[in-house]
Amino acid sequence: SLDYCVVKIPRWDLAKFNRVSTKIGSSMKSVGEVMSIGRNFEEAFQKALRMVDENVNGFDPNIKEVNENELMEPTDKRMFVLAAALRKGYTVDKLYELTKIDRWFLEKFKNIIDYYKNLEAVNSGSITSEILKKAKQIGFSDKQIAAAIKSTEVAVRKLREEFNITPFVKQI
Repeated sequence: SLDYCVVKIPRWDLAKFNRVSTKIGSSMKSVGEVMSIGRNFEEAFQKALRMVDENVNGFDPNIKEVNENELMEPTDKRMFVLAAALRKGYTVDKLYELTKIDRWFLEKFKNIIDYYKNLEAVNSGSITSEILKKAKQIGFSDKQIAAAIKSTEVAVRKLREEFNITPFVKQI
């Protein structure tokens, strides 16, 4: 059935290669890839980003600063410049002009950042079951949610368990 989405992302380990550019092109050196599965693109994409780099918590707008030159050049870190640009209010049309990334993907990335901004506006003591469930459905980890609502990962997990929001596996 078509109730899942798979995202594959190349793993770049540029430290393994001498004098290599971070610009992605036909000779870019990938050392493998990750494959994630989710109920929607946003969830699968955020999971994949966490698998590619253990220091990344998902589609995080706080990793890189907005730089239009970096948006125009495909690099191993461009996704995070894109996240920062969306957070700063760049429109999908403006980002399409700069990146030439298909608008469908840009809209999905915007969904993630818009929800991240919604989470930031929520007080950790007033987060509802619906807000938390939606965050999990979009692929936010407990750590991401905790950072957004200024709480701890343990507190978010406890709250999630109180609301009976637990992970489950479906057969593919």
